[in-house]
Amino acid sequence: MSPLPIPWLEAALLLALAGAASISWLRNLNRAWRWGVAFTGAVFVCTLAASLGFYLQSPTEADADGSLQQYLFGRPYLSLDKLNAPLVPAVALLHFLTAVATSRTKMRSYSLTWSLTAEAIHLAKFACKEPGILVVLLATGALLPLVELINRRRPTRLYTLHWILFVGLLLAGWRLLVSADGDALRTSAATIALLAAVLIRCGVVPAHCWLTDWFEHSSFGIALLYVIPLSGVYAAIRLVLPIAPDWVLHSIGLFSLITAVYAAGMALVQHEVRRFFAYLFLSHASLVLVGLELHTTVSLTGALALWFSIILSLGGFGLVLRALEGRFGRLALRGHQGLYDHSPTLAVCFLLTGLASVGFPGTLGFVAADMLVDGAVTVNLFAGMAVVATAALNGIAIVRAYLLLFTGARHTSTVSLAIGLRERIVVLTLAVLILGGGLFPQPGISSRHQAAEEILKERQSYFDARTKGRKHPLSASYAVT
Repeated sequence: MSPLPIPWLEAALLLALAGAASISWLRNLNRAWRWGVAFTGAVFVCTLAASLGFYLQSPTEADADGSLQQYLFGRPYLSLDKLNAPLVPAVALLHFLTAVATSRTKMRSYSLTWSLTAEAIHLAKFACKEPGILVVLLATGALLPLVELINRRRPTRLYTLHWILFVGLLLAGWRLLVSADGDALRTSAATIALLAAVLIRCGVVPAHCWLTDWFEHSSFGIALLYVIPLSGVYAAIRLVLPIAPDWVLHSIGLFSLITAVYAAGMALVQHEVRRFFAYLFLSHASLVLVGLELHTTVSLTGALALWFSIILSLGGFGLVLRALEGRFGRLALRGHQGLYDHSPTLAVCFLLTGLASVGFPGTLGFVAADMLVDGAVTVNLFAGMAVVATAALNGIAIVRAYLLLFTGARHTSTVSLAIGLRERIVVLTLAVLILGGGLFPQPGISSRHQAAEEILKERQSYFDARTKGRKHPLSASYAVT
């Protein structure tokens, strides 16, 4: 019997939705914040228990595909496997830390109701393997930014156009797969539509302007929670990678590689902190897609490890920038700010999380970046060189931003701008995870390696079945309506 047999995933979803409904009635900001932290913390505990239950189960308790089913009302709607077992608690932790780190100046602009609703949808997406349900969750989750922009009375036209295109391509691709019934032409058309939807969701060039606009007009914390989990990458792995022909994956790699280099170059010359972070995120997300395209064990392991690293390192990096915004307002990169004397802890965390995202030695992203480069160079030398150039440009952009924000001048203030207790807890938690994962990388890399092997095995079995004229179980799962 599993040591943790309770359906923790469903409990996490119910807690998130109950929290969103309860907090929406509260008008006192401090009380709403306390309840929000309590609900996000409880959700994180539930997801952590679900993940521990997966890793502590005996091999005989898992299903044939190695997943752990969580039953509620007699139906296994949600399940954990080697891919999503560490991602689900990581997403919940990001929501929890964001709520904890919310300062008084940010409470009015940061909607805990929105956050908990988004968390419920994120967790459902990452715990879902059924293509039809996943498509519905992806389309529903994409509505949340539109709600945020409307509530803040900000322009919605650009995001609405991209949302319509994303949802239209997603539904069209899924419908073609449902009706393909093994037809190669329909399957290819479906994968093209799904590929285009994934590229739009990930902000790949030329469909990247919605993401920079999103960071410009939304609350920084809400913007982070929507993009950092990389739902588009999860959609690519579940919907596209198992059935896509090699030329479709090469298309992902080409667009992603161009975006990675372009976004890294753009991050290097930005004059606004939010746009700098948006391009930095785009570059890292594109690198993960590059690793998926190569579809070798080494490159895919590196991409999955980099994905997990991005959630913690870039998520923490964004929280540091958000904390600086709470003290000094929206920041520019046009001149030296000299903020180190007021917030030395934030300055250290800025460097730690930023350099971890580009694979600095001793941090969580080091082994992931090294494996991604190794896999890229093995498959294509020019792709490997582009990945190295992207990491170098991102590193230079982060150091440049650090020098402009924290050094070169003396900032005067009549009030204390030192880091608070809540932010100190968040900083220490991120530091432990980033440095601990860098000093002891083997458990995490081993987990990502097993997930990569499982994904490639599923893909290979699908194409073997097609070659022999048989129906693969994966095809049947797409046919569920």
